[in-house]
Amino acid sequence: MRFASLGSGSEGNALLVQQGRTLVMLDNGFGLTETEARLARLGVTPADVTAIVVTHEHSDHIGGVARFSRKHGTRVWLTHGTARHVAPASLLSDAYAFIDPQSDFRIGDLLVRPYLVPHDASEPVQFVFSDGVARLGVLTDTGCSTAHIEASLSGVDALVLECNHDLDMLMAGPYPAGLKKRVSGRFGHLDNQSAAALLKKLDCTRLRHVVAAHLSKQNNRRELATGALADALGCGMDWIAVAEQDSGLDWRDVS
Repeated sequence: MRFASLGSGSEGNALLVQQGRTLVMLDNGFGLTETEARLARLGVTPADVTAIVVTHEHSDHIGGVARFSRKHGTRVWLTHGTARHVAPASLLSDAYAFIDPQSDFRIGDLLVRPYLVPHDASEPVQFVFSDGVARLGVLTDTGCSTAHIEASLSGVDALVLECNHDLDMLMAGPYPAGLKKRVSGRFGHLDNQSAAALLKKLDCTRLRHVVAAHLSKQNNRRELATGALADALGCGMDWIAVAEQDSGLDWRDVS
């Protein structure tokens, strides 16, 4: 199993997870042409994508899903809550399938385990992907950790973890007060130190990859995010990767 990022941040998100001939795209917040270009950069064609799995309805995660699915005939998995924000005509297509947040499901060679998270969306979920040997955990777009999140991610072999903002930078920055409250609230986004605190609670004995994701261009810096996670793990900052907004992240092998 391997994974790569097309890009991560408020301007668009998409992650690829591959096992054998099964290739799943987690979210797609990019336009059609941009998505195809970013796939090509990773040596992937749209026809290679087996399915798209959606975390929630915010445009930086779902904005490119419908057009990609229509053009390339790609199956889309999403929760009923997220589906309420998709055009009804789209959902009549058999390209759409529904996720029960309490139940695993299989896409080809990948087992997909959803788990619920606190975020300001209708029925937001994040995911753990498994090939039967190794597990990749993904957590972005949550305002706080929960015991359920920690149990879901404990013992994973690779982790993509939100480090959205540095709290001091956010509070001193140009965002209006209401937006600052939303971003830093328990249904907003994880700051660097909250992500590090979550990491400390996990069983990290199998952990081979940690990727900081969804960094804010305005309210964070790469070295602050990687430094916080490195401190939590007791490792060097260069061991922590970053999924960048523009360049994404190249393929990483998990198993």
